[in-house]
Amino acid sequence: MTRYLAQRAIAFIPTLVGVSLLVFLAIRLVPGDAILAMLGTEAGMLTEGQRASLEAYFGLDKPIGEQYFTWMWNLLQGNLGYSVRHGAPALDLILERFPVTVELALLAVAVALMVGLPIGILSALRHNTLIDLIGRFFAIIGLSVPNFLLGTLVIYVLSVYFGILPNSGDFVHFQEAPLRNLEQMIFPALVMGFSFASSVMRMTRSALLEVLGEDYVRTARSKGLRSHTIIRRHALRNALIPVVTLIGVEIGYLLGGAVIVEQIFALPGIGRLAYNAILQRDYALVQGVTLFIALNFVLINLFVDLVYAAIDPRISYAHRD
Repeated sequence: MTRYLAQRAIAFIPTLVGVSLLVFLAIRLVPGDAILAMLGTEAGMLTEGQRASLEAYFGLDKPIGEQYFTWMWNLLQGNLGYSVRHGAPALDLILERFPVTVELALLAVAVALMVGLPIGILSALRHNTLIDLIGRFFAIIGLSVPNFLLGTLVIYVLSVYFGILPNSGDFVHFQEAPLRNLEQMIFPALVMGFSFASSVMRMTRSALLEVLGEDYVRTARSKGLRSHTIIRRHALRNALIPVVTLIGVEIGYLLGGAVIVEQIFALPGIGRLAYNAILQRDYALVQGVTLFIALNFVLINLFVDLVYAAIDPRISYAHRD
């Protein structure tokens, strides 16, 4: 196991270097620069000397290659850079906003599992029946409706028909007021969890149908084992492996892809932070957020690999000579 973890840790390095290089170049291909975005129309009033001083202060006067290696050197020392818009270290801003996104992602996963798993299991056990048809229809709807449309509809229905207005600038953290926080997070979590539940349902249904057709399941039935015992102890355990893969990948996307939902519901999460940083050409913050999300993504996938071994004893990462 230790050998496997060491190999995966080494493999993380080129992945993170590649992500850092891509985001470093991509943000600089966007028209405009950090000084223009920071000062707005007042940027046109700067003299050449003032602009040169600002570029030197933010390190924008150096060649792009030197800027990259300077950033990477600072990164190795735990410094993700300084946000010119917020006037604070990028790492502090990321760590401040990240708990909101983590909470939103976990609630969305909980919604997806509570809805998608039961429907997927029922659809597989009642294959080609009315229940299966309803389950597949739910999956198609969930995968077809985009988050921005569903979120807008939720806000419209809540405000017009129920008189409930989602938070807008008055967000309360969980440790401050748990109930108030959950009231603010439940609808964004439902929006994000809806499409994810559809994916979980489809994956659970297809995986369980495949497992139910295996020889060992038929052998267990021929031995007279009860259906619920076969499903719980044998079929469902093996069918969960691709579902775990889906959950691991989806959590990675949820941690970095909650931009639209956080923007619609005015949640101060890391996705909204990245969105505003891109608009404001806040190079250090964009680079820091992207690299932080990439790190979380690879760590989550490593955790998923370890969960495989816990679900299926046949999977082992122990070194064999």
